[in-house]
Amino acid sequence: MRYFFESKLEKKDNGYRIQIPFNVWEVCKLRDVIQGKIVLDNDIIECELLPKEKGNYEIHIGDEAVVKAALGVTHKILLHINGSLIRMDQNSPYSFENPIRKIDSMQVIIQPEDGLCGQACVAMLAGNTIAEVISVMDCREWQATMGRMISALNYYGIDHSDIIMYTEGRDTVLPKCCIMMERMGRFCHYLIHYDGKFYDSNLGVLEEYDMSKLLGYLEIKC
Repeated sequence: MRYFFESKLEKKDNGYRIQIPFNVWEVCKLRDVIQGKIVLDNDIIECELLPKEKGNYEIHIGDEAVVKAALGVTHKILLHINGSLIRMDQNSPYSFENPIRKIDSMQVIIQPEDGLCGQACVAMLAGNTIAEVISVMDCREWQATMGRMISALNYYGIDHSDIIMYTEGRDTVLPKCCIMMERMGRFCHYLIHYDGKFYDSNLGVLEEYDMSKLLGYLEIKC
């Protein structure tokens, strides 16, 4: 999976560091030191993701010779991490060519209790029930990471971008359909944007949304 965000390049004694603006544990199944690659000023650079605390990581580039980008200014960064998704599509009856449904409308699903917003988003996209999605995702309240949601989308054959866009409250134009992430304490809250409306499993269908709360989004192709 790939992750697009903006951050600054900082010089450290043993190379360079880049702060990652999202919690890696929430989108990946990987922990400890993680191997990856970034695209920085059109250069592809091997890197490591080093843990700080509680899922917060920073990118470490040890080979100083490969870095040509300026220090202390904001850069657009594309991070690629292999093996960051949980596979749950091996026995799926669906595929991107044969999805569970064509997404040409959206019906809001209200979560029966807190902590099921991720499962509710997948249920809205798949036209399924939260209970059925919980069975597919194999996770309960407060356990639906973006990585598990993407794996569930793959199971249902719901096509999506392979890049998670992190906007961090900046002005942005959302695609026709996407899963939105907003920070809620130490967790993320997830909701759906479809055709100009916002489908929130807590609040129902919203005509407007405060984009300053948006952490990022994953485009759903429809």
